[in-house]
Amino acid sequence: MSLPAALAEIAEDFNALPEPERLELLLEFSDNLPALPARFDGVELEQVTECQSPVFLTVEVADDAQRTVNVFITAPPQAPTTRGFAGVLKEGLDALPAAAVLAVPDDFPSTLGLTRAVSPLRLRGMTAMLGRIKRRVAAALEG
Repeated sequence: MSLPAALAEIAEDFNALPEPERLELLLEFSDNLPALPARFDGVELEQVTECQSPVFLTVEVADDAQRTVNVFITAPPQAPTTRGFAGVLKEGLDALPAAAVLAVPDDFPSTLGLTRAVSPLRLRGMTAMLGRIKRRVAAALEG
């Protein structure tokens, strides 16, 4: 599987750790998920209903030659696993060209080596986040 450099590095970091420590790394991504910019105050974002926690996201696709993507995700602090997945996607996809975001395999979450550390339902939530990001990027390119 070919991943953008940032996502490949994140996957390598997870897989380099023993299984118990992978969850700790996920929680670090949770801590590093930035708050939404003030311009999104009062703006309705798309809810990722597959997530057990209230997760909302949107993307912006620039009009530059690469159609650079900016990802914005919010998840509650009381849901550190979900926030961690959101942080992985924010860090791994933000500022990439649209084509690179669209080329990320849908099963990317399974490459993190977390299948025994988190529930399948949580992995499904991360897969849904990725799917929504990709759909929003594709819609921006078409529109």
